Amino acid sequence: LLALFILGVGATAAIELPISPIYHQAALVKPLLKTIEVDAPAHYDFAYSVHDEHTGDIKSQTESRKGDQVQGQYTLVDADGYLRTVDYTSDAHNGFNAVVRRDPLGHKVVKAAPIGKLISPIAYAAPKLLAPAKLPLSLYH
Repeated sequence: LLALFILGVGATAAIELPISPIYHQAALVKPLLKTIEVDAPAHYDFAYSVHDEHTGDIKSQTESRKGDQVQGQYTLVDADGYLRTVDYTSDAHNGFNAVVRRDPLGHKVVKAAPIGKLISPIAYAAPKLLAPAKLPLSLYH
């Protein structure tokens, strides 16, 4: 009888004690390192230019940025033969400011020759109306 009592107490203890799953243990682990992103001030310089005499595409741009201050210039040749130059600046205090100049080049931009000829539209004739058929009067009764 004593053996059954000990066995019963052991079984009851096993039933009453909940077993914690492993995934609960992971919640107690805290990360040792914390990632901190630092915003560095922007700094860049770039420039490009296009000079295509065949199509008349002539333009350029330069720009530099140091922190919140941007400075730049772009130029392009307008179709009427003027060189448009835009100098611009931008900063947190003054915002965006641009100064535009137009200087004559002394010649108009030459348009590129067309690649192919246009085909003239096809002329359509008005449809001919047919006269109604003349049937004997006896068919109309």
